[in-house]
Amino acid sequence: MTTRTTAWAGIDIGKTHHWICAVASDGRALMSVKVANIEADIVAALATLTNLADHVVWAVDIVGAPSALILALLAQAESPVFYASGRVVNTMSAAYTGEGKTDAKDAYVIAETLRLRRDLPMVDTVTDLTRELALLTAHRSDLIADRVRMINRLRDVMTSVFPTLEQQFDYSSHKGALILLTEYASPKRLRRLGETRLAQWLRRRQVRDAARVAARALAAAHGQDIELPGQQVAEMIIAELAASLLQLDQRVQGLDQQIAATFRRHHQARSIESMPGFGPILGAQLLVAAGDLRAYPSAGHLAAAAGLVPVPNDSGRRSGNLHKPRRYSRPLRHVFYLSAQTSMMRAGPNRAYYLKKRAGGHTHAQAVITLARRRIDVLWALLRDDRTFSIDPPSQAAAA
Repeated sequence: MTTRTTAWAGIDIGKTHHWICAVASDGRALMSVKVANIEADIVAALATLTNLADHVVWAVDIVGAPSALILALLAQAESPVFYASGRVVNTMSAAYTGEGKTDAKDAYVIAETLRLRRDLPMVDTVTDLTRELALLTAHRSDLIADRVRMINRLRDVMTSVFPTLEQQFDYSSHKGALILLTEYASPKRLRRLGETRLAQWLRRRQVRDAARVAARALAAAHGQDIELPGQQVAEMIIAELAASLLQLDQRVQGLDQQIAATFRRHHQARSIESMPGFGPILGAQLLVAAGDLRAYPSAGHLAAAAGLVPVPNDSGRRSGNLHKPRRYSRPLRHVFYLSAQTSMMRAGPNRAYYLKKRAGGHTHAQAVITLARRRIDVLWALLRDDRTFSIDPPSQAAAA
């Protein structure tokens, strides 16, 4: 009777198909198959491997949309799953014969990497709430990217026909200027309407500080008498882009409200949002990037995952050389950097610490990163103790 062993299974993730390779403790291949990204096929492959070993440990090279179905099935089966990043797999591939790259070889390398290494991060079991936040925040990022593209296009078209008006407003933040462009993007039409009637037209559309907007628009109109080629077509495009941007802003506003409501259903949302610099949007991005925060044994582990802990680069007689790590979660680092940068804009301990580092010779980025690392210790303590942020130490807050 054959003795069953632990199997180390690597999955090379694809959009339509995955390649699964499993090896035994001695490195012997137990299974290597191509599996369609269909529930029935994946379940059958999992069952086949389960019959070959008592215990199966899994690793994937992609954690995202293509792996969502297979990760959900592995979570349902309560199977441990680890993450082998593309950089790790590429580095490990050099240790195996053959220069060619195939899905089967990549799956084998992932399995061998899982078998030989014990430092791969575990993939968090994605809860429904975290999955919702991941979808919502990703959709928001897409909308913001669309908005930036449309604003750049708007400014480009305006520069070609009405540069003086293009220079008057910041169209990325001035709603009144966008409302103006939905109807008036021609110097001739603005002069014909006049400042008083334009101000009245803007007020009816609830534009804030309508008189000032009208004055700036008329000043731009009086600064250009010539009508440039393509003026009429450009006006039509400008009006369409401005209207689309206003609609897009409404969509983003509604999405932000949905993200905030979803985020606040999380049991740690109250502690996260109490930290200066964290709102519901950054808080949601933190939960998506970090996964289950309880999976990090200490604040240092969370900081290391965000690339905020320097690693040694010693050799021979050289010692004490530290550098930025190569392997870390860039989305997680981005969240902590933005929250630190936001927190230091207002008076308080965060700004005082930032200014102290700046006075000590740190650049802006270095000071913000140092502040971000310090804030992780505070956030970690809040999550550990399930409490909200207070400037006073816990003992003083309790006494008060």
